[in-house]
Amino acid sequence: MTKTTDALPLLERQRADLLRDLARLGDFRRGSVTATTGTCGTPTCHCHRPNDPGHGPTLRLTYKRAGKTVTEYFATPAALRKVQKEVAEYHRFRELSHTLVEVNEKICQPRRVEPEGLTPQEKKRPLRSSRKSAGK
Repeated sequence: MTKTTDALPLLERQRADLLRDLARLGDFRRGSVTATTGTCGTPTCHCHRPNDPGHGPTLRLTYKRAGKTVTEYFATPAALRKVQKEVAEYHRFRELSHTLVEVNEKICQPRRVEPEGLTPQEKKRPLRSSRKSAGK
């Protein structure tokens, strides 16, 4: 057995662990929770005074849907915590998915191509030559 094929059982266990971790994920959603500050439209408001920090920070969730940016605001601190947990779970999903693809690529590389399953036509088909003909 070669060194590469010795690693296959370990990689397959790693893949099974990743799939199990993916199955255990909770609710998740895409997006970013960001804070905004600024001034309002009322000219006599404190936010228009020099050196005033303005209104905020106001926390919100932004994400893309059908190519458009969607913004959601939070009615309560509990709603904010819920969304923060869901966004964190999405980041965990992306990390696990990325690792799963990497592990699968490592599994696919050393596997031999099995000749079984060829139809009689495929077996008769001549292989293309990589050499150029002398006439060209």
